[in-house]
Amino acid sequence: MTNHPFSLAGRVAVVTGGGSGIGLASAVAMAQAGARVALLDRAPNKADALVLCGNSAFGVTADVADEAELEAAFDAVIAEAGRIDILVNSAGLAIRRPALELSIADWDKVVAVNMTGTFLACRIAARHMIAGGRGGAIVNVSSIMGFSGGGLYPNISYQTTKGAIVNMTRALAIEWAGLGIRVNAVAPTYVRTPFIAPLTSDPVLVGRIEAMTPMGRLAEPEEVAAAILFMASPGASMITGHTLPVDGGFLAQ
Repeated sequence: MTNHPFSLAGRVAVVTGGGSGIGLASAVAMAQAGARVALLDRAPNKADALVLCGNSAFGVTADVADEAELEAAFDAVIAEAGRIDILVNSAGLAIRRPALELSIADWDKVVAVNMTGTFLACRIAARHMIAGGRGGAIVNVSSIMGFSGGGLYPNISYQTTKGAIVNMTRALAIEWAGLGIRVNAVAPTYVRTPFIAPLTSDPVLVGRIEAMTPMGRLAEPEEVAAAILFMASPGASMITGHTLPVDGGFLAQ
């Protein structure tokens, strides 16, 4: 099993936003692939999530927008597991407002979590990976809205920050390639998670999403997690700087 291209046996993964949605699905997939998984989330109670991941998982609490909290959380992972090989940046925030109505305070909140939080986690994880001398793999979670200005509603702060993650991924991949750290991203379509529960509870909106998607349906979190698992695995050892749409053909139109 350890020679399988998608095995993560012996590796330690940190998943931000690991308490629910894509983050939790990714943590479960990595645990099933043999990794020891740290679920990093600002919600302190992750008991249900940890049960889904099995005995190899443990929780750490931090707000990704708070550098000091994030540093302490990664230090706690090192203290518990001894190393960090994989980072998945799944923590995210959306405040769905048109540009003319979006307050700067709300803009700053979204930027702090989606863009700055992703950068901080990448930088902290990379420092630990370099110190460990083994390199590593980072997978950021962007969105189809990082490539598209359209959608069901105006969402300027989310679209801007998710677009920034695409180019952040490229830039860090180039900067850290010589250090043995691969940096990639996924760009999911609308995914059935608590994050978009207000949309999926409305059959009319679900119908509009299905009509916008060539494959005619929303994605499931496990489908995005499978792509993240691939990007983090030895099977993707020659892939860096790439953002993989997981979108049912949305961006191919």
